[in-house]
Amino acid sequence: MPFINIKTNTPASGEKQETIKTALGRAITVIPGKSESWLMVGIEADCSLWFKGSDQPAAMVDVSVYGSADPSAFNKLTGEICGILKEQLAIEPSRVYVKYSATADWGWNGSNF
Repeated sequence: MPFINIKTNTPASGEKQETIKTALGRAITVIPGKSESWLMVGIEADCSLWFKGSDQPAAMVDVSVYGSADPSAFNKLTGEICGILKEQLAIEPSRVYVKYSATADWGWNGSNF
């Protein structure tokens, strides 16, 4: 049950967002037990966002997962996410933050897992 939310000051067409969503669906599999079949993706493009005092292309990415994962899997996913954003939106990895949240409490379909 992962959720990846991207907030960026870079514009992203519907086609670009679809491409990013698909790439994240592949990337999430670096975390054992996670797959696109349960992945939810949010993309907030063209928003007000400054990093290091600059409005140059940047992104804040929140990754939430049910359960936990090995830190090495999170590290791998960070590399994947930064690569996707560089390729699709020309955002340098040095201008991307990725925050991870793991929880034992995750609700779906009227109850919790």
